[in-house]
Amino acid sequence: MHDSEMEGELEKATAELTGTLDDKISPLHRRRVNEPLPSRAQIVEMTALLRSALFPGYFGGEECSPDSIKFHVGSAISDAAAILEEQTRRAYCFFCNQENECPACREKARGVALKFVSALPRVQQLLESDVQAAYEGDPAATCPAETVFCYPAIYAITNQRIAHELYKLKVPLIPRIITENAHSLTGIDIHPGAAIGPHFFIDHGTGVVIGETAVIGESVRLYQGVTLGAKSFPLDDNGNPVKGIKRHPTVEDGVIIYAGATILGTSVIGAGSVIGGNVWLTHSVPPGSKITHSDDSI
Repeated sequence: MHDSEMEGELEKATAELTGTLDDKISPLHRRRVNEPLPSRAQIVEMTALLRSALFPGYFGGEECSPDSIKFHVGSAISDAAAILEEQTRRAYCFFCNQENECPACREKARGVALKFVSALPRVQQLLESDVQAAYEGDPAATCPAETVFCYPAIYAITNQRIAHELYKLKVPLIPRIITENAHSLTGIDIHPGAAIGPHFFIDHGTGVVIGETAVIGESVRLYQGVTLGAKSFPLDDNGNPVKGIKRHPTVEDGVIIYAGATILGTSVIGAGSVIGGNVWLTHSVPPGSKITHSDDSI
């Protein structure tokens, strides 16, 4: 191909990719090109800082002593909050209709950072219970510290509990970036909207999927390959999935769900039930049930 031919093809491809041939703006184009997008790298860094604050001495400041722990935790929270405020502002601005930076977006972002920081002690308490559940639920665990350092489930649950607080504050984009980072590293896919009680444990973890409107009670244990998914997607008048409705299961306290089980729809799995491996369920079961095969007529 001659240089002139290449130049012509490059110009044509550029015009088509940028939508200038027919003046149409593709859904793939940014809405506001004068404002920076949220930075995935910064959000991952923020999550790492929060992990070091929630597990002081384990991550990001392994050398910290009892005398310096407050400094390490305070510094990590301060840096994480600054990143969160800026990235949240960018996320709000991405969807804002203002042509230039909107003071309201910055003010909302600052409010989110303040509320999020105040929630961190509660998040840490939940994670302490998750670590204990991992240690108690896995006979191969030699100590709770091993689960913190090594278990992909603790990594994924930590990200989800951080993201869930931001999801409740209606922060766009960022919660999903946080959980998808964990998903890509661990194979555990937990939507930031899922409401998960204390003392939660996922053994092995790979292939677990937990949907947005799933509700999980206290002391629930899942194994690899478990899906808490949607059975169907109600459509609106335009044929698009209806948003914001309950679509995923509720798992009550003390339930164990073994490897490969799939539970779909708004099923309620009663407290203390045991769902066997590879079971397929699309209906509720009462407390204390033991389901060991995939007969949907149970």
